[in-house]
Amino acid sequence: MGELSIKIKIGDREYPMRIDADEEERLRKAGRVINEKVRAFGSQFGIDDKQDLLAMVAFDILVEKLRSEEFLTNLEQNIDNRIERLDAEISSAINLQ
Repeated sequence: MGELSIKIKIGDREYPMRIDADEEERLRKAGRVINEKVRAFGSQFGIDDKQDLLAMVAFDILVEKLRSEEFLTNLEQNIDNRIERLDAEISSAINLQ
């Protein structure tokens, strides 16, 4: 696919971007998520300052990312451990024959 020129509105500003066409949906969704979080934090904490709200959103999203990475690391370790146990059981069963 080719490149597209799009504008993503975050807060009260529009940001022009040149992107690969296959990234458009992901980037638009990211813009929507950011704007939803800005609105939620604004109403939850009664804050109107866009810079403060965007900083809070950035912090919240990074915490979510770190939590997801930790979860995936734990999941990978659990999968590796299960594979090792299955390999040991299979090797043991083969050696018994």
